Amino acid sequence: MLIDTHCHIADAEFDGDREAVIARAIAAGVQKMIVIGTGLESSRRAVALAEKYPFLRATVGLHPHDAKELDDSLLEALSQLADHPKVAAMGEMGFDLFYNHSSLEMQRHAFIAQICLAKEKQLPLVIHTRDAWPETFDLFEAEGIREHAQNVGVVLHCFTGDKAIAERGAALGCYLSFSGIMTFKKAKDVQKAAGGAAINKIVVETDAPYLAPQGKRGKRNEPAYVVTVAQKLAELRQMSFDALCKITTRNAERLFRFNP
Repeated sequence: MLIDTHCHIADAEFDGDREAVIARAIAAGVQKMIVIGTGLESSRRAVALAEKYPFLRATVGLHPHDAKELDDSLLEALSQLADHPKVAAMGEMGFDLFYNHSSLEMQRHAFIAQICLAKEKQLPLVIHTRDAWPETFDLFEAEGIREHAQNVGVVLHCFTGDKAIAERGAALGCYLSFSGIMTFKKAKDVQKAAGGAAINKIVVETDAPYLAPQGKRGKRNEPAYVVTVAQKLAELRQMSFDALCKITTRNAERLFRFNP
């Protein structure tokens, strides 16, 4: 059994065949999924979808691209939605300095606001970081994230750092989530990080519909393809696929408080 810890199957890209996508995931052995919110409307869709299936959980949050949209009313709406029993985490939130759709200051403000909300709700954090590792770790230090990471949970979604960054995250108590990027032939740094990361702090994801793994590139990604991610991770760890599945599933259940 596997858990896709990060997918966007409540989004419009899946409106035409969502039930079939979920059925393919189940058939592939992906029996639990975390549906991610990136704004108020997508968070509402994620929660609504999670309500329909016992094996789904949702997150609520504001993506750094849209940090400029944050105001008191949006934050209050996210706060209320976070109280839903199917909500397993806050996010995705963080920094994205590759596209800079929102300014760094706007991203920092939205990031801190959501960290504070997650601390209040005692919910794990789902972190998006692109071209912003120094900014992310500086904010982690300023916000005292270590205690939350160790006692509640923090996951570095779609991990793209090298071994040194992985070790820095691990020292704080963060989980590392590996996606289809890890399967790319040129992703040597990510592969080294995946091969050496603490085994009790790794999980797998698709980020569907984005980042389809090697062999599926150019296609819409979907939760069933997390099997390919897990196979590559097992290869890098020099362990059996079944053992890798058991460990990453246990880790994800602990992080997102799924009943085993």
